[in-house]
Amino acid sequence: MEWNFQTAEELATALRAGEVTSAELTDAAIARIERDDKAINAICTPDFDRARAAARGADRARARGEDRPLLGIPVTVKESYDIAGLPTTWGMPPYRNYMPAEDAVQVSRLKAAGAVVLGKTNVPLGLQDLQSFNAIYGTTNNPWDHSRTPGGSSGGSAAALASGFGALSIGSDIAGSLRTPAHFCGVYAHKPTLGLAASRGMVPPPGPALPAEPDLAVVGPMARTARDLTLLLDVMAGPDPLTLGVAHDVTLPPARHERLRDFRVLVLDEHPLLPTGAAVRAGVNRVADALADGGARVERRSPLLPDLTEAALIYTQLLISGSIARFPVEAYEQLQTRAAGLSRDDQSLAAVRLRGMVFSHRDWIEANGRRELHRHGWRQFFAEFDAVVCPITPTPAFPHDHHPDPRERLIDIDGVGYPYFDQLVWAGLATMPGLPATAIPAGRSPEGLPVGVQLIGPMFEDRTPLRLAELLERRIGGFQAPK
Repeated sequence: MEWNFQTAEELATALRAGEVTSAELTDAAIARIERDDKAINAICTPDFDRARAAARGADRARARGEDRPLLGIPVTVKESYDIAGLPTTWGMPPYRNYMPAEDAVQVSRLKAAGAVVLGKTNVPLGLQDLQSFNAIYGTTNNPWDHSRTPGGSSGGSAAALASGFGALSIGSDIAGSLRTPAHFCGVYAHKPTLGLAASRGMVPPPGPALPAEPDLAVVGPMARTARDLTLLLDVMAGPDPLTLGVAHDVTLPPARHERLRDFRVLVLDEHPLLPTGAAVRAGVNRVADALADGGARVERRSPLLPDLTEAALIYTQLLISGSIARFPVEAYEQLQTRAAGLSRDDQSLAAVRLRGMVFSHRDWIEANGRRELHRHGWRQFFAEFDAVVCPITPTPAFPHDHHPDPRERLIDIDGVGYPYFDQLVWAGLATMPGLPATAIPAGRSPEGLPVGVQLIGPMFEDRTPLRLAELLERRIGGFQAPK
């Protein structure tokens, strides 16, 4: 039997029934990686010897009567997570030999749940791109079209899943880094509520791995089905035991509804700051039609929706001010000079990004206060709605673009070029207030590329968009393996 594209849930059932062993699943996954990954380059750091040993250990544990959520299931891990015995580089050449002393908390949780870690997946330099390439490990290609990116920064994980290299993967997301690769590769991902899943050990080298939770950023699951996302989120969710002094345990509220016809959904396919390409708009509308056909209440506008323009500006300010806070003083002073030269009338996202690079603490506090107003707005919104359906980026996967200055790159939206980083406005809609968002496949473009959408849910009600994803999967289909 072909096991490599079976879901984690199906593999667990087969393992429990004795139809296959973990050793057999692991050997099959490794054989597929050795056969196909030369063209994809998703697995940047294989760990096959330890994977085979872990698989044999899982089989022995099952023979003793043990049963854990992921016992014996082959998985991959984004390169940015610490795994003892493997380098953690974040794609940065000065750290090509940096070896952490212990596993990240999420890697520990995977192993405790019985997962077999096949290796690490590729990322962009410093995790700061919508593509996945770096000088250490090279370029990861999209399994649907090798001339295109699988997305970033969890691009290696999405490409691995789409290629049948393991049933699950874990990634991270601050600017769509889980959702964009899922959208580009035709798989599923879930950006959890901010703070739901501990992230210690997902830190730029050389560390240290502390239990401090970064602003905006989350760690989360990737899979080939919605149910597998929930399975993996249940393993990942919970606070850091170093913070609370207790074992990780969290009880999320159940999904608001079990039936499609009970959901109240707002559908968005246009953003005031950036056009949405026709292929993505078609994907959003495909989901909207499925919701309506299933009896859900579908709206296209609501006065309760927080202002999308202001949301994008606040998100950009918080994201950029945090990401460059450790720049050398000389670089910071150069940015100050450039920002001072901007016209007051220039309110473009590029200008907002530049001003955000030289934010004062006072500026940040003001932006954070406006974020809290948006969070309050979302609480009011989710009293009337259960989810928002909207794009993840305005286009399907785009061709590789390795121009060394990202400010010189353009994103082509139906034949018109726009600043490369403007496409983050949709990712920021959920990230800025810290809301959960589930990325789901929503068909394919006229060129045959995957198209995904995101389902944004209420804070700490992650099971609501996850359940909606599961119901939609039954109606419009889900992952399909690339030909």
